[in-house]
Amino acid sequence: MVSTVLASTLARRNIHYGWVVVAATFLTMLVTAGAMGAPGVLIKPLQDEFGWETSQISSALAIRLILFGFMGPFAAAFMNYFGVRKVIVFALALIGAGFIGSLFMTTLWQLLLLWGIVVGFGTGLTAMVLAATVSSRWFTKHRGLVVGMLSASSATGQLVFLPLMAELTERYGWRSTVFFVCAMIMVAALAVLAFMRDRPADLNLPALGETDVTPPPASTSLGVALMTPITVLKEISKTSTFWILFATFFICGLSTNGLIQTHFVTLCGDFGIVPVAAASVLAVMGIFDFFGTIGSGWLSDRFDNRWLLFWYYGLRGLSLLYLPFSDFSFYGLSIFAIFYGLDWIATVPPTVKIAADRFGREKVGLVFGWVFAGHQLGAATAAYGAGLSRTELSSYLPAFFVAGAFCLLASILAITLKKSGLSSPAPAAAH
Repeated sequence: MVSTVLASTLARRNIHYGWVVVAATFLTMLVTAGAMGAPGVLIKPLQDEFGWETSQISSALAIRLILFGFMGPFAAAFMNYFGVRKVIVFALALIGAGFIGSLFMTTLWQLLLLWGIVVGFGTGLTAMVLAATVSSRWFTKHRGLVVGMLSASSATGQLVFLPLMAELTERYGWRSTVFFVCAMIMVAALAVLAFMRDRPADLNLPALGETDVTPPPASTSLGVALMTPITVLKEISKTSTFWILFATFFICGLSTNGLIQTHFVTLCGDFGIVPVAAASVLAVMGIFDFFGTIGSGWLSDRFDNRWLLFWYYGLRGLSLLYLPFSDFSFYGLSIFAIFYGLDWIATVPPTVKIAADRFGREKVGLVFGWVFAGHQLGAATAAYGAGLSRTELSSYLPAFFVAGAFCLLASILAITLKKSGLSSPAPAAAH
């Protein structure tokens, strides 16, 4: 097999195959995040063609975001049972089917089904839980850095493809963007089939930073695998750590992809900025996010993660409160893009690190899955709420003030985590 030969070749050069798995995962998350971001440039074209209101389109995007989040814990269970590789390929096929089907939609319920439910399920299987699972299985050393890299790929994918998709939509119509998304999905699927492996033990390798090969856990029935997320939720819901992480990540989603990714292009259009220019601002955010999130991963291996979250949420809140006063000028939006971009999803590595330290490596995928469900509930709230604000109040700006205020609240919640609780896993985590 390609992976076996490549693993042997890399081993002779003292390079761990885990980095190849990271590359395949990076591409997958980049592409699926691009698919998640695509509707952000398609709201206006859909309104023009079908006459749907912003709040109606936003309801489909809210359904997608909710499913994207609540699939997380079960995605971790599916990966444990079926294997990471099979789950990713199935997810990519599901996303592709949702987008291809949308080429033929004519009514709102079809949008709700295809972009809400089908794409929501597919992207949920390749959400941030994938980053947590891959990093914990393949890396002991550099784990925070890997989480940062993969988190960056997700947020960057939501943003950097937008200028191209906006240009395609403006020149050739929104369906050309759908074809572009499907082509990206096909490339990612081929890379996963060629290079992805479920665990280091599949190639008789230890995780990077360890010396012994860790055998895969004993197999369980599908029923037990599907019940595991519920069992874990019952256990972790008794701890304050989980609820603080859940609440702060709810606010994270409220202030990022549910708000900026979904509505920023349309918001800029309200101030006379054409979609391609607005998408370019998002791309600048994506570039700065890439470095900010990788830097956050590096910092999370070295500093108190509670204080990292305090600063990240606080600075994000201030940037959102600043945006309505930027006059949406080139200079004002540039300042916003830089500061907000550095902080777009920098909260992920510290959150994953706290979850792993508190609940144990074997459960981190499931625990983070439930925390990420909170993120997507917040995202769905912002996606629908901001659309409703524009429909009812003729302005997005109240939603930005609310999101900024909630970020300041999240910064305070983060430092209420007990430091002593971050050093030892819960007793049940050893099972």
